[in-house]
Amino acid sequence: MEFFGAAERKEINDVLETGILFRYNHEAQRNNIYKAREFEAEVAKLVGAQYAHAVSSGSTAVLCALAAAGIGAGDEVIVPPFTYIATVEAVLMAGALPVFADIDDTICLSADGIRKAITPKTKAVCLVHMCGQMADMDAIMAVINEHNLVLVEDAGQAMGASYKGVYTGLWGKTGAYSFDFFKIATAGEGGIMVTNDETAYKHADSYSDHGHDHIGSNRGMEQHPVMGFNYRISELHAAVGLVQTRRVPEIIQNNNRHKKQLMSTLGQVPGVSFARIPDANGDSATFLNLLLPDTETAGRFVAELNAAGVGGFNYWFTNMYHFINQWNHLKDMKTAAALPIEKFGAPQDYHNLDIPNAQAVVGRLVSFGIRATWTSEEVAALAKNIEAAARKATLVEA
Repeated sequence: MEFFGAAERKEINDVLETGILFRYNHEAQRNNIYKAREFEAEVAKLVGAQYAHAVSSGSTAVLCALAAAGIGAGDEVIVPPFTYIATVEAVLMAGALPVFADIDDTICLSADGIRKAITPKTKAVCLVHMCGQMADMDAIMAVINEHNLVLVEDAGQAMGASYKGVYTGLWGKTGAYSFDFFKIATAGEGGIMVTNDETAYKHADSYSDHGHDHIGSNRGMEQHPVMGFNYRISELHAAVGLVQTRRVPEIIQNNNRHKKQLMSTLGQVPGVSFARIPDANGDSATFLNLLLPDTETAGRFVAELNAAGVGGFNYWFTNMYHFINQWNHLKDMKTAAALPIEKFGAPQDYHNLDIPNAQAVVGRLVSFGIRATWTSEEVAALAKNIEAAARKATLVEA
């Protein structure tokens, strides 16, 4: 959390003064304080969504997005092999069957990758917008529409990013954002499901709270139009998320300024390129995504960064939670209790996937987190350190 101050404290104190930490009911005691509602309205306004529903995490937002889009037991859902594993977990928890498809240099699923992974059983694509960027939506939507697939977007890492004026999360039936501690805006823990579909919104609203329809002022007498579970957000978390959402435009502006400064310097270094940004004007710029010539060079680059004490980066190829190479618990289906996929059968051999672009691109990818609070001098110093490590790694004389 880069920005935290009086505004967040004020919203939290509003909740503490009423003593009502629960987001629903208690109308007499709460003095018209409804932070979850305000949080939802703020996110909807920011991204232009007709409906936004706050839940307990980005992970549960993805699960709610899948359920609200009608994705459930036995449905094949195309997913990327490069994502935080929560995306795949959400598909599994919905009872659906993940089908891994290839990515491209946008570091997101590619249209070609999706097309090659489609089978007669494919119902949906759960598209992830990775590392603050966005997927190539024109190409992907052509495939979605051609095959009449349901699109659910996990924009957990790309809240505030857009493609040709449409925000991530709003291209498909439903979308999801994360507000955990490490995202562009945080609620500590929290997530938002967004949609322009009223029925999907109502399903998410009920699904995330034991099926309650939230009509009337007596919780014990509410109707239950669908089955659900508890993915509610608290008023305290929502209070923080509300203020943080208001800060997003400034954060994105600062991030982009710093990212452009870094790219201007590092773009001159032989052997260094960048992940393709389909719409640079819509970049949330939370990450600088560098591509080295090959996996071996990337490994040397990481070693040089570590030797020089340069931090704040991720080498996703060996990261335990963001790339399928390390997901042995998924490949071996190690579960605490049997999942539907173990009854239906996995649609692929997860040990032997044909995803050559993912192996090549993620092997070359090193991402640096960008901080909105950096000074220009700090950005220049970081660029110098990255450049030195890159030149050593690519064996180019400085």
